Amino acid sequence: MNFQGFHYILCIAKYQNLTKAAQELYISQPTLSKYLQKLERELNGKLFSRSGNTYIPTYLGRRYLEYARKVLALNQDWEKELMDLHACSEGELNIAFPLMRSSCMAAKIMGVFYEQYPGVRVNFMEETYAIQEKLLLNDQLDFAIFNESRPHPKLAYETLLKEEILLVMRPGHWLASKGQKREGMRYLWMDLRELANENFILHFPEQTTGQIALNLFEQYGIQPPVPVRTRNTEACVQMCMEGIGVCLIPETYIRSMYFPEPPLCFCVGESGVFSTLTIAYRKGAYLPGYARDFIRIAQENV
Repeated sequence: MNFQGFHYILCIAKYQNLTKAAQELYISQPTLSKYLQKLERELNGKLFSRSGNTYIPTYLGRRYLEYARKVLALNQDWEKELMDLHACSEGELNIAFPLMRSSCMAAKIMGVFYEQYPGVRVNFMEETYAIQEKLLLNDQLDFAIFNESRPHPKLAYETLLKEEILLVMRPGHWLASKGQKREGMRYLWMDLRELANENFILHFPEQTTGQIALNLFEQYGIQPPVPVRTRNTEACVQMCMEGIGVCLIPETYIRSMYFPEPPLCFCVGESGVFSTLTIAYRKGAYLPGYARDFIRIAQENV
C-alpha cells in the first residue's frame, strides 16, 4: 500500500497548491504533479479541480481523502501497538493545547512523565480554537486538552480538572471592599452588578472563558465596557494589574503566574463558576502504554 502517496494527496489538499505541498514534502513540484496525474489516470477521475494555481478537492477527491486519513490512522495505530508489543522505551506524543495552557500545565506534567519515559519525545502544539476538529482530522495528533461543552461521538473524553473561573482585579481596587464571605467558597464572593460600569478585559467569545463572561453578563443583566479583548490569558492578568480593567480567568493560570504582589481574586455566580478541562482522543485509536500513562500523570499533576 502506498502510504507515501496518501501523504502526497493530503498535503495538496492542505495547501491547495502544488508548489507549497512539494516544499512541505521535500520533493520537486514536477514530481508531485506527475504523481497526481498518474493517480488520477488510475482512478479514472479528477481528484482536484484547478482554478489557476489553486487545487480544490472534487467529490471523488474528498472521498479519497477521507479513506486516506483512515488508512494512515490505522497504520499509525499499528506502528504504535507494535512498538508497545516490543516494549520499546522510545516513542512520540503529539498533544494539542489551547493557547497559553501549556505554560501553566506542561512543566508539572513533564517533570513526572520524563522521569518514567526519557526516550519518548513530546510535541506540544498550541491552538487558538477548533481543537476538536483538528483532532478529528489530523491523524498526527494523539490527543488534545481543551474545554468542550458539546462532546463529539467520535471522540473519547477523560476529565483532567474542574477549575473555578475567578474575577481578578489589581490590589487596592476601589471595589475590593464589596467582596462578601460565603459558605463553601474559597474566595470572597463578588456581585457582578457592582461592576456594571467597570472595564472588563475579556477573551474572545469563541474561547471558553470569553463565552462564560458573556453568559454571566446576561445572567446579571449588565453590559460593562470591554476596551480590550485578547486570546492571551497572561496578557489579560497583566493589563488588569496595570489598572486597565478587571478580568475573568481560570484559577490554574493565577496559581501558575508570579506576581510581586498577588492580584485580588473573587468567586462569581450564585454558586461559583466552573470549567471542566478534558483530554480527548479518537475512539478506537490505539494508545501505547506511555500515552495512557501521560493521561494518568496529567490527571494527577494539574
